[in-house]
Amino acid sequence: MPKKILIVEDHEDLRQILRFVLQPMAYEIVEARDGFEGINKALAEGPNLIIMDLGLPGIDGIEATWRLKQDPRTAHIPVIAYTIWGEDFREKAMAAGMAEFLRKTEPPHVLKQVIERLLPDC
Repeated sequence: MPKKILIVEDHEDLRQILRFVLQPMAYEIVEARDGFEGINKALAEGPNLIIMDLGLPGIDGIEATWRLKQDPRTAHIPVIAYTIWGEDFREKAMAAGMAEFLRKTEPPHVLKQVIERLLPDC
């Protein structure tokens, strides 16, 4: 059974790019368009990892991650911040419980390496 990754991203084109990058890695992909939907999908789908944009409508990715980390059903799920927001948000993201902070300008192999490190048995 493949590992499941939840992508929380409000822009369809960026979700499509992430699907393209992750597809060869044989993960099951679940998607959400905002922070509230991300929380609900995490609870319903039980992903093994979450890729979270920070600039989301409704509640931002930092708040959504903080809420997920407060819930024992989702607290164990590693969350990767994947954002255009600058390094000045790294500390807030990590304090909310994110496992990694990546800028969207990073090459795809960097995201793949982080995922493989966080999900080593894949």
